[in-house]
Amino acid sequence: MNQDLSIIQLVLNASWVVQLVMLLLVAVSITSWAAIFRKLFALQRVKSLNEDFEREFWSGTSLNDLFSAAAQNAKISGPMERIFASGMREYQKLRERRIADAGTLLDGARRAMRASYQRELDAVETNLSFLASVGSVSPYVGLFGTVWGIMHAFIGLGALQQVTLATVAPGIAEALVATAIGLFAAIPAVVAFNRFARDIDRVAIKLETFIEEFSNILQRNLGAQSASGH
Repeated sequence: MNQDLSIIQLVLNASWVVQLVMLLLVAVSITSWAAIFRKLFALQRVKSLNEDFEREFWSGTSLNDLFSAAAQNAKISGPMERIFASGMREYQKLRERRIADAGTLLDGARRAMRASYQRELDAVETNLSFLASVGSVSPYVGLFGTVWGIMHAFIGLGALQQVTLATVAPGIAEALVATAIGLFAAIPAVVAFNRFARDIDRVAIKLETFIEEFSNILQRNLGAQSASGH
């Protein structure tokens, strides 16, 4: 009896529809775990790069030197450095056009940083929607396999004269494996989605704070240049 009700036997003895559902859920689970590890390493890299640039930014290095370094490191730089570079690039372009109005210069830099911020956030949020879909849909796919398996089991039992627990149990157990696999796929995806959403919110707040702080620095520089000009 124990051998008959082992997980492998239950999967092998299940109907082809239930087996197809199990195979789909296992494939989704593997893809989900791959996405979780990719996102975990990507977020750790983003946080590390942001912290490195923030440390450099507040170390007293001039804005022009930081901008030159950001241009050279464009392919390996983090989101914060790219946002800074886009703001400085727009700021310098406007200065080259002989635009002297401080409000116009500041607005241009802020708009460029906001656009870059949105692109960076979209990149950081990649695969989150997939994890959300896995977490919400997998239990229902598993439940479909269970319902189909139980229905198939009862149809088979209908032809028997005498039904005992020994004849009912294998069919129902086979069907319930599909729900178990569905939950196995869904639970890690939901936990990872919540964790990553929280981490991404922190990254977003940090980037928004940097945009405001950098804007204030530009504003002070413009004010100082205006005062020295007079």
